[in-house]
Amino acid sequence: MKLLDTLHRWTGGLIGLLLATLGLTGTVLIHRDAWIMLPHAGDVQAQQTDLLARTTQAIMADPAARPQSITYAGADFGLDRLAFKDGAGAYVSQTGMPVESWDSQWQRPELWLSDLHQHLFAAETGETLIGIAGLCGLFFVISGTILWWRTRRTFEWRLWPARMTRPSIVRHHRDLGVIAAPLLALSLVTGSVLVFRPLASVLFGPGAPQEIDHALAAPKAASSELGAHLDWGAMIRQARARFPDAEVRSLSLPRGKSGLITLRMRGSGEWLPNGRTTVWFAADSGRMVASRDAAQLSRTVTGYNMLYPLHAAKVGQLPFRLLMSVSGLAMGLLGTLAVWTFWFKRPKIRRS
Repeated sequence: MKLLDTLHRWTGGLIGLLLATLGLTGTVLIHRDAWIMLPHAGDVQAQQTDLLARTTQAIMADPAARPQSITYAGADFGLDRLAFKDGAGAYVSQTGMPVESWDSQWQRPELWLSDLHQHLFAAETGETLIGIAGLCGLFFVISGTILWWRTRRTFEWRLWPARMTRPSIVRHHRDLGVIAAPLLALSLVTGSVLVFRPLASVLFGPGAPQEIDHALAAPKAASSELGAHLDWGAMIRQARARFPDAEVRSLSLPRGKSGLITLRMRGSGEWLPNGRTTVWFAADSGRMVASRDAAQLSRTVTGYNMLYPLHAAKVGQLPFRLLMSVSGLAMGLLGTLAVWTFWFKRPKIRRS
């Protein structure tokens, strides 16, 4: 037990601030659709096929001003977001009217906060560090619960330490930690599996990562060169004809291993904000070449697709967002006070 206590304290002292940063930024991002105060941000979501087709055609027609992707307005945010190369982007209304543009993510707080939370401004390296921190956080939840059990008779419900002394802070840390443990575990488990997909085998059984990779892989294409006169509106209409009840969520140009134009849709039973119902089009002609119905995915893949909505509180409306906000705030408070007591409030050694 002494070894467990030592590991808990030292690990918390070393990465507590990182976990606190992730918790606090995550809490802010959960509510970002509410604090992006731009014209038309509160517009009602429009999913009429003709309107989507016209707007998409207008946005994508000019090769010189064509974005890499469009994320269409959702139920909680009424603007379409355009993403260009080198971090540039723009918000437009659902009819294509320009609202806001930027040349770098540093000009939009929701963008650099998201990059900080997901990548620590360090791309894949930062994402890996975040995944490791998430696993350490899960160790804190388990070890902290075990260590709290010895002192359970002194449990007291407090949102803040009674006094800013080391004994009071440590006692508050243990009690608040055990209260928030279920929510913290949910945040940490979902976040860690999203970073390290092989961990999906722990949740969904052996072979789950390979099954997920295979199910979510895009078809191969012979060429990724865009045609000169593509009918973008027709792509929207074809996708709607294929999945008439699905919500159009995003359109992306060919990238990575996929040489296809990708249109993602959200079926009625999907939790994932952008859905996994997908239609692919040939880059040179705009011809539909393949489609995937998320309703036909296996239980394993469907379960994996639920991790992000749970982690980011994209399901359950305001009550669940508030619950996950409690998780983020608790992580921020626990991590900050753990570092403070470890480095600045350590007990003084008296010399005789």
